[in-house]
Amino acid sequence: MEFLSTPEFWIALAQIIMINIVLSGDNAVVIALACRSLPPEQQKKAIMFGSVGAIVLRIVLTFFAVYLLQLPYLKLVGAVLLLWIGIGLLKGDDGEEDLESHSGLSAAIKTIIIADLVMSLDNVIAVAAAAKGNVVLLVVGLGISIPLIIYGSTLILKLMARFPVIITIGAGLLGWVAGEMALSDPAIAGWSAAHHSLHSIAPAVGAVLVVVTGKWLLARQPEPATAD
Repeated sequence: MEFLSTPEFWIALAQIIMINIVLSGDNAVVIALACRSLPPEQQKKAIMFGSVGAIVLRIVLTFFAVYLLQLPYLKLVGAVLLLWIGIGLLKGDDGEEDLESHSGLSAAIKTIIIADLVMSLDNVIAVAAAAKGNVVLLVVGLGISIPLIIYGSTLILKLMARFPVIITIGAGLLGWVAGEMALSDPAIAGWSAAHHSLHSIAPAVGAVLVVVTGKWLLARQPEPATAD
């Protein structure tokens, strides 16, 4: 355990903490969006079980981060999936009133895990790079992610109740991240690097696409029947 006394260990740990603080915000948003229509008690369960499942998948992803970084088309597929999740969350697919409570809870947990899996690619790659192969640093860094994601999503849920516009902003954020993710795919990295303007345009297009499509689909949904 001599490495615990070296400055390199603590510098790398500080880097991992900062990476998680910066990059876990998106994950907290999607957790909050997926849980917003559940009863308060089920919200807590969805946040806990969804976050734990997401962290387990993140551990697996971290140990394969270098390999995943070299896989072409993986981030392109992830970007499309993230757009789909953002649109579905905005138009309310995660909380239909005619669903049984356990079905809504299961759907929220599944959405949390899938979205975190997609959105964690950049996070785990950055953490793996900062850890430089140190398993202890990897485990500690991933452990720090758990309270960051759980606390962040709980706070955002409370804000959503007071300011519903956050739901639209959060869905747009997922579209923005999808645009950034697509451009970083190794299959098109060289092409996107030669077109610098795309790094501003693609995220904006993704955000607008999610918000406009989600709002349009929401407007097309039939009005709920009212009791006489």
